[in-house]
Parts: sequence; structure tokens; C-alpha cells
Amino acid sequence: MSERANASVIPFKVDDETEEGALAETPAENQAQNLSQNPGERLHVAEAVRMAEAIVFASAEPVSEKQLAARLPDGINIAAAMAELQQIYARRGVNLVRVSDAWAFRTAGDLAFLMSRDTVQQRKLSRAALEVLAIIAYHQPVTRAEIEDIRGVETSKGTLDTLMETEWVKMRGRRRTPGRPVTYGTTDIFLDHFALEEIRDLPGMEELKGAGLLSGRMPSNFSIPLPPADPDALTDDEDPLTDIDLEELGLLTPRVEED
Repeated sequence: MSERANASVIPFKVDDETEEGALAETPAENQAQNLSQNPGERLHVAEAVRMAEAIVFASAEPVSEKQLAARLPDGINIAAAMAELQQIYARRGVNLVRVSDAWAFRTAGDLAFLMSRDTVQQRKLSRAALEVLAIIAYHQPVTRAEIEDIRGVETSKGTLDTLMETEWVKMRGRRRTPGRPVTYGTTDIFLDHFALEEIRDLPGMEELKGAGLLSGRMPSNFSIPLPPADPDALTDDEDPLTDIDLEELGLLTPRVEED
């Protein structure tokens, strides 16, 4: 079992409860319902749903919609097919969940306590690491100097290395400023671990206050930035990491020139 960092300090978004016995319809569910109203496509779609179920079930990692489209029959509405499969598993012990643009089966949230005895927690993140993780999640893309400016203290390289070892944080690119500092952002593994469909599902200020994670006497000008809609897209002031950059950062084995 791979080591897991402490996940209890970063809350994730909780939807408002619906009335007892009622289910809130989402656009994805509407797609599935519209699909089911076309009898001529039912047999073809039902088989595609079974195929998608097998692909996601057999994968150790979340499966992207691009990967599904490459393996399912041509002409299948992937979003609608996955929405139908998601409805099928909505009341089961495992649920089909969306992670960014990918899909995975996960233990139902209300049954997570059953898995706790099998969880090995060998290391907890330090307070400094948790602060840095939160800053990266909300402020990405962000450089080490910008992290230090927000925290007001120096951030050690070891803290960032720890977060990258958990695969929750990654190097994104280089800022187009003197020194070309590296920019950091979160990963899909971060979203998966904290049960977030996208980075904008991070809790806002009112939710953090309600959870007791923010003081009620915050400065009047205090605000929490809205994370980017597409955290993987480089901004106008970022350059992508090249092979030379990766070699300098120790992320790529140096090339050996042959004689």
C-alpha cells in the first residue's frame, strides 16, 4: 500500500441535500435520459455502456474520455454513456466518479469507514506543507517566491519535494520573468484524492468559514482567489518546460552523446 498523506485538513465541496426521496437532476443525467428515449439506439448504447464499465473497472488509473472514445464503437456519445453508467452505480457500494476529464470507480463516500482498517498512513504532511499545498491549489500557477510572499516566511525545497512525491503537485512551466522561476500547480491525483471533479470545486470563503477553518475576524480586504477553469493550460506569462529545463531540474536523465 503506498503511503498516504493526511487528507483531513482540506475540505471538499459538499452539495446541498435534496429533499428525502428526491434526486437532483444534472445536465449529465439529462443527457442519459434523452438518450434512453431513443429506442433505436438503446441496444447499441447499452452494449457501449457495458464496454465502458469493463474498461474503467479494469484500469488502475482514471480513464479519460479520449481513451474511452478510442476504444468504444464509433458514434457513441461518451458523455451520455458515462452519465448512464454513473446513474447505474449511484446507489451502489462503489460509485463512478469524474476526475477532471477522466472516470474511475471509487468506494461510496458513506462506506469509506469500512476501508479505514486497510489504510496505512506512514506519514502526515507538516503544517508548512499543508499551507504550501493550499496556496498552490488556490493560486496556481504560482512560483516558490510567490508562495513565500503569501506565507510571509521562507519555503524550503524539501517542502515542495514532499508535495511532488505525493503526486499532488507538479512543475507546470517557467514564468517569463528574470530568472525564469518554475511555476507549480496541482495534479489530477490531487483531485482524485480529495474527491474533486475539477479544481473549482475547492471550497470558497463562506464554506471555509462554516467549517471553522477561517477566523470570523478576517481583514475586510481578505479574499480567496478563484482557481483557473483549466489548471493545465499555460498562462500568457508562462513558457512550457523543455527537455533542457527538465534536465536542469533533475527530472530527466541527461542525454549521453555517442562517440
